[in-house]
Amino acid sequence: MKTEKTDVLVIGAGPAGSVAAGLLRKHGREVLMLEKEQFPRFSIGESLLPQSMEYIEAAGMLRDVVEAGFQFKNGAAFARGSTYTQFDFREKFSPGWGTTYQVERATFDHILSKAAERMGATLRFRHEVTAVDLDGDKPRVTVRSPEGETYGVEANFLLDASGFGRVLPRLLSLETPSNFPVRGAIFTHIEDRVAPGVFDRNKILVSVHPEHVDVWYWTIPFANGRTSLGVVARREFLEKYQGTDLERLRAIVNEAPALASVLKDAVWDTPARKLTGYAANVKSLWGRGFALLGNAGEFLDPVFSSGVTIAFKSASLAVAALERSRAGEAVDWERDYAQPLKEGVNTFRSFVESWYTGEFQRILFHPNQSPEVRRMISAILAGYAWDKANPFVAESHRRLKVLGELCAA
Repeated sequence: MKTEKTDVLVIGAGPAGSVAAGLLRKHGREVLMLEKEQFPRFSIGESLLPQSMEYIEAAGMLRDVVEAGFQFKNGAAFARGSTYTQFDFREKFSPGWGTTYQVERATFDHILSKAAERMGATLRFRHEVTAVDLDGDKPRVTVRSPEGETYGVEANFLLDASGFGRVLPRLLSLETPSNFPVRGAIFTHIEDRVAPGVFDRNKILVSVHPEHVDVWYWTIPFANGRTSLGVVARREFLEKYQGTDLERLRAIVNEAPALASVLKDAVWDTPARKLTGYAANVKSLWGRGFALLGNAGEFLDPVFSSGVTIAFKSASLAVAALERSRAGEAVDWERDYAQPLKEGVNTFRSFVESWYTGEFQRILFHPNQSPEVRRMISAILAGYAWDKANPFVAESHRRLKVLGELCAA
């Protein structure tokens, strides 16, 4: 079996892998990207957060994204029955980008991967990593090509950006159960045919089921008149509905009259998909010769669209650590990578947990909201979960609990 050599091997060409490759190439590093699928390919998670733009820009890919013509996004809207509230991300506590895009991920991911290739990374689609060996001086993987041939790659470092494929966690037995309940999602793309003025296409709409506080819907409009639509609930709730996945989704949407009214003229022209038990965790985000990026390490929940932002943040932190190591500095991957990444992830976790208990929903829909608190919360919803100057980052769990109790009084 022949063996190739490279500096950094990136497993996966999704957002985390492509941005990591772009950042590495800006530092002159040799990068090989291996992606199991053929792009463009369908992926869920279409509503970006503004902080994502910082990493896209840093990776040299901003022009590629801007010129793609994606749907402009400036905030998030929340609905529960007849109650509606919205956040403009330009009105936030933290400095930085306040706008971003809502993207069809098949196109978005392909654009990023080709941008990484344009910058000098070697990109191979349909090449699957089937084994990994960390016992030698350098990490080595076994790869299967589209033609079924097997070859090896020896690298100075591995970055696993394989997303839900979770290549290294599977091969190295790093997976560990998430502490979140098992939830599932049913989703599709529709031609929404929403009349102008009925729906703010510049914002994601998150709707709460009128009877079940832990059941919610996403509505993400695209620039081409289509919309990503999905419902998230515990597995046992979803299993109560019969028929095809599309029929089940339509039945659950019809239980939310306000959302059903918005989509009353929609054309449901695409079969639905489902995803169950997506929350994931690992024993460690790094090891000798490797680090896990984005969803390959941990995935929380889609409610605040944090997945791509976390993926980009992980890529940025990992590349920074690699560059310090190349400069001769001693790098502690737990201190310099895992802990800083987890700080923001844990902020999102507090908000996700508070959402499902109904606590954060009480805050969102309270009629008398403090403008300053709204700006702090807007910053979190915009992705600035690492800004420790924000009290809702520094003490997210405590502040959400106290504010939730005040709103319930």
